[in-house]
Amino acid sequence: MTERRIVIAGTGSGVGKTTITIGLMAALQKKGYVVQGFKCGPDYIDPTYHTAVTGRNSRNLDSWMLNEETVKGILVNGSKGADISIIEGVMGFYDGKDPRSDKGSTADISILTNSPVILVVNCSSMARSAAAIVKGFQCLSEEVNVVGVIANRVGSIGHFSLVKTAIEQECQVPVIGYLQRESDIEMPERHLGLVPSIERGELDDFFNQLGDLILENIDIDKLLEISKTEPLEIEETFTLLDKKEEKACRIAVAKDAAFNFYYQENIELLEAFGAEIVYFSPLAGEVLPENIDGLYLGGGFPEEFVDELSSHDNVKQSIKTAIQSGMPTLAECGGFMYLTEAIETTSNEEYEMVGIIPGKVTMQIRLAALGYREITGKSGNFFLPNDLQAKGHEFHYSTFHSKNEIPYAYETKGMRGVSLEGYMMKNLVAGYTHFHFASCPEMVENWILKCKETKRYE
Repeated sequence: MTERRIVIAGTGSGVGKTTITIGLMAALQKKGYVVQGFKCGPDYIDPTYHTAVTGRNSRNLDSWMLNEETVKGILVNGSKGADISIIEGVMGFYDGKDPRSDKGSTADISILTNSPVILVVNCSSMARSAAAIVKGFQCLSEEVNVVGVIANRVGSIGHFSLVKTAIEQECQVPVIGYLQRESDIEMPERHLGLVPSIERGELDDFFNQLGDLILENIDIDKLLEISKTEPLEIEETFTLLDKKEEKACRIAVAKDAAFNFYYQENIELLEAFGAEIVYFSPLAGEVLPENIDGLYLGGGFPEEFVDELSSHDNVKQSIKTAIQSGMPTLAECGGFMYLTEAIETTSNEEYEMVGIIPGKVTMQIRLAALGYREITGKSGNFFLPNDLQAKGHEFHYSTFHSKNEIPYAYETKGMRGVSLEGYMMKNLVAGYTHFHFASCPEMVENWILKCKETKRYE
C-alpha cells in the first residue's frame, strides 16, 4: 500500500517555492485530485494561500516547536481524505533553528515524515552549474530523499534543456518541469492585505492562471509517480485532538482581516478539551458575543486597520469590561497590541485601542523581533503555572512602551538570550509571542479549567 505526499523545497528563500506550491495545488485540483496543504515552520501567511486553493485547512509542521510524534500525527490527521499532500518548505532546504544541525528545517520534516522531496532551483544565469547545486543538496545529508527537481526562472526552453540534461546526468533524478523568468504571472506580495483579498475571492483568477501555467510546463503525471511513498507509521494512536470533554465552556475567538493568525491545531485543541468556539469580528464592529466564558485575541495586522478598530468604541468597551471582570483571556501579538492604550503608526499618527494594558505600541519600518521562543510563565500565570514550558514564535515590526512598571506574563528564551515579555492582569495573559498549543497541551487544559471556574453562564 502506498500514499502520495511530496515536499516542495527550495535552495533558499525567494526561490519560488510558494508560487510553485500553489500552482501545483491548483493544477492538481483542475485534474480532479483532492489536495491537502502543509507548511514547514511557524509561518501563518502561506497556509492561507493553501487553504484558499485547496478548500481544506492547511496545517503547520514544525519540528522545533513540536515533538516528532506530534508532527507525524498532524500530517496523518490532516491528510485524511486527500489524494495527495503537498508540504511547502521554509527558507532553504537545510535552514532551521541552528546552522549546526537540521533541527526545525524542511530537511528535518522530510526525514521524520519519510517524505520525498522536489527541489526548486533558481536556474537564472546558469546551466551545468545547476547540477552542482542539486548534488550539494543531495550529499549534505544521506537521509534526505530528493526525487525530482523543478527549474525556476529559466530564460527559454533551450535554457531549460541545458539545465535538465546536466542535472539528470549528474544527479540521477528527473527534472519534471520549469517556469520561465518572464511567464506573465506575478505572485501577489505576501502583504498585510492578503487575507481580505483571499476572502473576497480576488485571487481566484490568479490561482486559475497559475494552475494552467503549471499544467503546461510541469509533468503532473511524473509528480504523482514520484510522490508515492509508504504510509506514515505512528508509534501509538494520535490522540492529541481526540475529544476529552463535551461543551465545558464557550470561548470567543476574534477572526477577521485584523486578527487571523491561529494555528489550526490551536483551535482544534481548544475544542478537544471542551471549548465551543464562537467567532466574532472586532473589525466589523461586532461586540463580544453573549454567554462567553473565555476570549482569544490572536495575531494579525491591527496596525493596518487602526482607524476602523479605533472607531468601534462599543467593541472596545465590551472587551475591556469582560477582561476587567476576570474573563480568562489570551492575547497574542496583534491581540496584545489591540489591548494597549494606543497604536502609533509609522507616520506618527496615534489611534486609541482598548486601553486595558497601560502603554502604547509604536510601529517601525525595521523588524523588531523574529525567532523561536521557549516560554516559561511568571508567577500568577494560570496558563503556564509551576515552571510549565511551552514553545512559540515571535515576529513583529512594533515595540511596546509601558507607562510604568508592569507585571510580565512570561519569560522567553531565544537565540539572543532570556527576556521578560508580555503583560498579566487578573485572568489576562498577553504578549508578542505566538504559542503553539500542541507544544504544551496542558496550557489548554488550564485555560478550560479557569473558564469553568469563572463561568458565569450555563
